[in-house]
Amino acid sequence: MATRSTPTERQKRLGAELRKMRLAAGATTEYAAGLLGIERTRLSNMESGIRPFSADRIRTLACNYSCPDDGYIDALVAMAESKERGWWEQYRGTLPAGLLDITELEWHAARVRTVQFMHVPGLLQTEDYARGVFAAVLPQLSRLEVELRVAHRMGRQQVFERGEPLPYVAYVHEAALRMRFGGDEVTRRQLEHLAARSEGDGITVRVVPARVSGFPGAGHALLYADGVVSQLDTVQLDSAHGPEFTGAEAQLTKYRAHLDWMGDAALTPAASRDLILAVTREL
Repeated sequence: MATRSTPTERQKRLGAELRKMRLAAGATTEYAAGLLGIERTRLSNMESGIRPFSADRIRTLACNYSCPDDGYIDALVAMAESKERGWWEQYRGTLPAGLLDITELEWHAARVRTVQFMHVPGLLQTEDYARGVFAAVLPQLSRLEVELRVAHRMGRQQVFERGEPLPYVAYVHEAALRMRFGGDEVTRRQLEHLAARSEGDGITVRVVPARVSGFPGAGHALLYADGVVSQLDTVQLDSAHGPEFTGAEAQLTKYRAHLDWMGDAALTPAASRDLILAVTREL
């Protein structure tokens, strides 16, 4: 099988899960490579996502690692067998790989929950508002780069239009409603759009009001993607240098608690909609 010079986060995650399974079994790379009849360096490349795993090899390893979780193994096999070329691949080479990794994560997620403090969640943005968000990026993007990002962000919203729409929960701090990306009129239309989308099937928007005393974390935007099985849950955090991804259980536990806190602190969906519309009328 061909090597990959730049594996995606999903491909790296599959390899990392097989490495985690091997370490849990106390097996060496030499032992695992011997099971597959390959060199140890090739197995290392497979565990790093540089080389792909076949379904048969995953099942061989899982059997010899004595992994008892059939659902987990089936989920890993499905990841390996997926040959789908996502619509986002048209942007490969023109947009940062991290943006495409977020799109792939959303596309394959069983559910997405997000936390936003500075702006409306990307999957619920209007085109003009998204343009305003990207226009504020430093160092400044060229007009072409802004338009490519806007087109890609609008494309991400396909997860709500496919045969099985993505279940989606957005926790939005009141501060994000009051940030005026693109100006007053653009923000007003964005908030009207947000209120309307919050009534859509499978989409829940809950606002954390400014009166809440503090919040956990450092105010980073957070995306929690539920996997087909819980072992494949993934957290994505925004940072100044690009998106960061983690599937470590300790971090997943931390961010589940973060989301539980947001759920306790946020207004109900109906009260959130009322607040969104109240802020809209102030513009």
